[in-house]
This record gives sequence, structure tokens and C-alpha cells, in this order.
Amino acid sequence: MQQQLEGALKACLNTTQAALPDMKHYRFGRIVNIGTNLVQNPVVPYHDYTSAKAALLAFTRTSAHELGQYGININMLSGGLLQTTDASKATPMEVFELIASSTPLRKVTTPEEFADAILLFLSPFSRAVTGQNLIVDGGLVKS
Repeated sequence: MQQQLEGALKACLNTTQAALPDMKHYRFGRIVNIGTNLVQNPVVPYHDYTSAKAALLAFTRTSAHELGQYGININMLSGGLLQTTDASKATPMEVFELIASSTPLRKVTTPEEFADAILLFLSPFSRAVTGQNLIVDGGLVKS
């Protein structure tokens, strides 16, 4: 549990603190944290991982409230199992097929599609969006 909290929450805190002086000075910033759809749909018992990501969501939302006055938007993108990454390369094809059949898009999200959503939060199109968690998993989880 502690290792997951260090990796998800403390790493985010340290990175945010390092960037804040410049963001506050320029009264502009975009922070995008990476979560998981397991917070909303805990289908596997990764208690430590899911708990750390839930804490990161709370950090994202409370930070958005605090940092908005400086023109800083902070949001979170939560993905599911992505096809194919180092983390999912050992996943059997049957799992990917099950996930795909459970999504409205009938496919598993790719790393490139997930990255596109990150770009959305970094773009001017999301200038009025802060404190949000966008789940990017092809519609598997509907929040």
C-alpha cells in the first residue's frame, strides 16, 4: 500500500510542487493526473493500486479548488486496460476480447487514443474544465 501511495500520490505532489512557482507566476497551468477506471469499476482486487488512485482523484479535486485562482486547471484521466503496453503485454487475448465486447465502441482503448484525451485537457478547448475525472476506456465504465 505504501509503495502505491508513494508512486501515485507522493509523485504527483512532488511534481505539482515543483511546477507551481512558474504556473503561479504566469497565472496559467495545466496538470493532468493519470488514474484508473478501477476506482469506479473495481473488477480486480488491486486494493493498493486502486486505493492510491482514489486518493489521487481526491488530490486532483481538492487541488483544482485551491489552484483555480491562479489560472491552473488540474484534471485526471482514468483509463482501463490499454492495448498494448508493457503492463498489458502478458494479458491473454481473451481478456482483451471480453473488454472489447463490453464497450459500446467494441474495442479496447489504445495508448494513442488515451494520449489524445490528455491533449484535450492540455488544449484551450478545456479551459473551463477543472477538477474532473474523464474515464477513457471506450465507454466500459459510465460515470
